[in-house]
Amino acid sequence: MTESNPAAHSPADTGSLQATRRRLLKTAAAAGVITGAPWVHAQEKIVLRYLGTAVNQDKAIAEKFKADTGIEIQYIPVTTDDVTKRAVTAPNSFDLIDTEYFSLKKIIPTGNLMGMDTKKIKNADKITTLFTKGELNGKKVGDQGTAPKKVMFLEGAKSKAFAKAPTQFMTLIPTVYNADTLGIRPDLIKRPIESWKELLNPEFKGKASILNIPSIGIMDAAMVVEALGLYKYPDKGNMTKKEIDLTIKTLIEAKKAGQFRALWKDFNESVNLMASGEVVIQSMWSPAITKVRSQGIACTYQPLKEGYRAWAAGFGLPSTLSGRKLDGAYQFVNWFLDGWAGAYLNRQGYYSAVLETAKSKMEAYEWAYWMEGKPAEKDIKAPDGSTLEKAGKVRDGGSYEQRLGSIACWNAVMDENEYMVKKWNEFVAA
Repeated sequence: MTESNPAAHSPADTGSLQATRRRLLKTAAAAGVITGAPWVHAQEKIVLRYLGTAVNQDKAIAEKFKADTGIEIQYIPVTTDDVTKRAVTAPNSFDLIDTEYFSLKKIIPTGNLMGMDTKKIKNADKITTLFTKGELNGKKVGDQGTAPKKVMFLEGAKSKAFAKAPTQFMTLIPTVYNADTLGIRPDLIKRPIESWKELLNPEFKGKASILNIPSIGIMDAAMVVEALGLYKYPDKGNMTKKEIDLTIKTLIEAKKAGQFRALWKDFNESVNLMASGEVVIQSMWSPAITKVRSQGIACTYQPLKEGYRAWAAGFGLPSTLSGRKLDGAYQFVNWFLDGWAGAYLNRQGYYSAVLETAKSKMEAYEWAYWMEGKPAEKDIKAPDGSTLEKAGKVRDGGSYEQRLGSIACWNAVMDENEYMVKKWNEFVAA
């Protein structure tokens, strides 16, 4: 969502969050006075160290969880690569990990994550079949790259091997996921855009951009290569050296011809490029589109005929976790799947793992807009109360099934990852 994750690439409204926190603190203080509960008991409270990327670590979620349970979340924000490194080298440094499914091929063989016991997860059987079976309503979804179903289950509680079929033990309990595509400025392009190949169309010379995160950027590039009819990959998420060479050669030629205005790494960078009009077509994340639109600027998350590149993140637990902290971590995961957090994430344009509980915490018109692809009956608000869409608008890409049913590939780490990164850096330097 990185950077890739997006899970929450939407900056929260810090003012309202601080106000909420002040209210919570006042309430807690009042409760202490009324019950006479001495503050010395504070050290007995559970604090969960939550390792993940900053974009997934939302203050409002931590505050709501603490208000509901008394358990404190202590965020440890690091980069996507560092989440993986910490999981591999320092599993005692966190109590809960929020990581992407593609990182599991590096983490699981270390034995540092326990199999999460689905018997302790109240809504485990309601987790979307997109993850557990790789399908939506019985229809298979594209699984090139690291589709969650390939790494979703372990053979046992302490296993270092992925199970071929569903078991009692999950690697991660999904938190957020989405299907990414190109963002465009329809007001400046003024014609339909239907294919990934438009990213390298000379018509947009000097006004295109691609994201400079190698493992994701190369998959966007592969979508373009296929759309141009240059090559069909057996698996865009696991290229051979020859396939990497072809993909990077295509990018370098375009770069030398002046196609790219910029290569972006940061959420805000992508927003600024688009809002300023310096770029009219680029790799983009859903909340970045929302941010541009909130400035009153036309910006579309454009569905394309070749489909979407998807990503997914989930919660895991270190194998050393035990006692009250383990109980607290399971309590957090259960709370997260219970609806409030799911609704909160859905309102930012992400998707939640258990749709049924999220639906119960959303207004009917919100659910119809975000999940069913219907025109908004009322203005659509962000979690911070700002207006995201005016009444009458339809969500880009339509319904949950239309969008996620059109996934072509998933974020991945290739077997030839080191070689790919070396070649990607040649493209950046070209």
